[in-house]
Amino acid sequence: MSSVIAIVLVVLAAVLIGAFGIRVSRTTSDFYVASRTVTPLWNASAIGGEYLSAASFLGIAGLILTFGADMLWLPVGWTGGYLVLLVLVSAPLRRSGAYTLPDFAEARLESMAVRRVSSVLVVLIGWLYLMPQFQSAGLVFRTITGAPTWAGGLLVAVVVAVNVLSGGMRSITFVQAFQYWLKLTALAVPLVFMLIAWRANGSPGLEPSDPWALPLHGREYPVYSTYSLILATFLGTMGLPHVLVRFYTNPDGRAARRTTLVVLSLLGAFYLMPAIYGYLGRIYLPGIDRPDAIVLTLPSHLVPGVAGDLLTALVSGGAFAAFLSTSSGLTVSVAGVVGQDMLKFKDGVRSFRVATVLAVLVPFALAGTARALPVADVVGLAFAVAASSFCPLLVLGIWWRRLTTTGAIAGLLAGGGMACAAVMATIIAGPHDGWAGALLAQPAAWSVPISFTVMIVVSLLTPARVPRNVARTMVRLHTPETLDVDRGDWRPRST
Repeated sequence: MSSVIAIVLVVLAAVLIGAFGIRVSRTTSDFYVASRTVTPLWNASAIGGEYLSAASFLGIAGLILTFGADMLWLPVGWTGGYLVLLVLVSAPLRRSGAYTLPDFAEARLESMAVRRVSSVLVVLIGWLYLMPQFQSAGLVFRTITGAPTWAGGLLVAVVVAVNVLSGGMRSITFVQAFQYWLKLTALAVPLVFMLIAWRANGSPGLEPSDPWALPLHGREYPVYSTYSLILATFLGTMGLPHVLVRFYTNPDGRAARRTTLVVLSLLGAFYLMPAIYGYLGRIYLPGIDRPDAIVLTLPSHLVPGVAGDLLTALVSGGAFAAFLSTSSGLTVSVAGVVGQDMLKFKDGVRSFRVATVLAVLVPFALAGTARALPVADVVGLAFAVAASSFCPLLVLGIWWRRLTTTGAIAGLLAGGGMACAAVMATIIAGPHDGWAGALLAQPAAWSVPISFTVMIVVSLLTPARVPRNVARTMVRLHTPETLDVDRGDWRPRST
């Protein structure tokens, strides 16, 4: 019962804080990018809130419990990806003045075709990332109440839709910043009590024969899988639409860099804890049926009685905060693209609100198809698609003036399309055996090089398709804001 109360309190807090955004969200810019007025600390907290998803809160501990220390590459990669983002992307992307990734693609390549392909990929990545949020919400809700699996996902979908419909990006920023600190508290407080109980039990460790700490064990083709995972997580972060859209909310490029530095600190503090949960789970509950649920079940196992129930309630509330915050950020990014590029109503706010409903309903309906895969694995597939599509587009678009329209489209279709095909084959048909299964389950190692190679080669073969105003665009991307350069919000030619 205490866990249900905790979930209700988290949901009410999200709705009430989000309602505050109604008072200050009036314009299209408020809904899409919070009028670009979010400070670095506030924005970093919001990024931490939306980035630390179900995979971070539940999935990492479950994979570490199952496969051991190898899975520590997940939090390392998810955090390290922000270093790449800091060095290569964050400031130029903010200077572009765009609202969304398709906005940037059209501004840089001066092509509606590139924009359309980018829009489709943004929606696919967003839906792929939303699916495990609803999946995990169903798991948590069923674990603590016995309700049908779809009930938890439906609850998250409704709350997210209400928040986003109310105040757009400005409203969601308040909610996500609060939810980061709630999630950090929800993992840290139970962990303190569990470590005290572990110490009181004599600090038991793993059996000497347990392969948990041995590198590269428990999976087929572990070397390939590990390096492909590293590539996907390091490069995929910069291609996630719900991450990039937050950098559009900073006042300038300097603030975007400062935001990234703060994010690295916040994520580093958080990711220490799921690893310890996974280790303790390996000691006390190695045979648990659903490893993704280890974060929920471990506190009451180590701390019996009322105290254990209260700790479980706190973790359950934190888990729902993870689902709500990440789902909110994803919904905003997907709705922004759907509203601008697919619905195109004269009223931009109306387009955004209709798109919000579509952005939530489709992944909720599809969430049941991915239940055979661990939550973190499904999120890893989204990273692989992002790394194979938008990472090459952003890196080459920002730093290589010879990128052509034809090269960009060819690379997006080759790398992003092939990664999407591998992901769909894995989700729909389930994990495959042998080399085929490894290549499909972890496509980044081959799809990312293909995308970069195709973009570069095709661009060199089509020099006539270099955008006419590329010199002006590159100056805009790389000139510090202290210089007097026209930097108004960029508007797509199609609107």
